[in-house]
Formats: sequence, structure tokens, C-alpha cells
Amino acid sequence: MSIHQNLLGGPAPTHLPDEPGREAITAGTPAVEVAAAHPTSSLAWAVLADEAFAAGSTVESYAYARTGYHRGLDALRRAGWKGHGPVPWEHEPNRGFLRALHALARAAEAIGEKEEYERCTTFLRDSSPTAADTLSA
Repeated sequence: MSIHQNLLGGPAPTHLPDEPGREAITAGTPAVEVAAAHPTSSLAWAVLADEAFAAGSTVESYAYARTGYHRGLDALRRAGWKGHGPVPWEHEPNRGFLRALHALARAAEAIGEKEEYERCTTFLRDSSPTAADTLSA
């Protein structure tokens, strides 16, 4: 079996490298400061999306989430991801991307973008059932 396959014959899980700014977010640095200093940080954009959504700023949440999602896709591709396969929640550096993907689904649903909501929800569950369950709770 190739090291690039899992036990079921699919692609191996993708494990992103630690993302810039994760420690700053964890230490309580405002996400807006982290995103400005580390614009490639999916986690910073995901936190901004969560904050905007909680404040009732759905369109802003959608924009922040989309930015984090695309930054995460870039990082996944650099890590060898080929467009599908597991992105485990259990690997902490993956959580920024997964949170941004969840935030994008949530905001898409809130603005009535049904196809985007369904696509992102399916993508999240396919990438990490644990993330889908954890973030939907």
C-alpha cells in the first residue's frame, strides 16, 4: 500500500503545517490583528467570521469565511491534497480551514445560498466527520 493511501484505498489524510498566527489567536490576540499580520491564516479569518456572525453581520461573516476557506485550500494544495480526502479535525493545524469551511456553510445558509450551503456542508462532512459534528453542536 502506498503511503499516499489510507487503509480503505483512498488518499492519505492531509495534515497541514502549523499555521502562522495560531499561537497568537490562542493567546488572545484579536483576530483582526492576526489576519492583518498573517493574511494566510485560515484560523484568523474563521475567527473573524464567527465574530461577525455572532454580531449579526452575516455578509461580513460570509466574506471572512470565504477568505479563510480559500487560504485553507491554498495550504491544502501545498501540502499535497488533490481535491479530496480526509482533513482530520484531530490534527490541530487543520482546524482553521475546517472552521472557515463551516463558517462559510453557516453564512451561506443564512443568506439563502442553498447550493453553497449544501456543497460546503458535504465538503466538511467528507473532509472530517468529527469536525462536522463538533462544529455543528
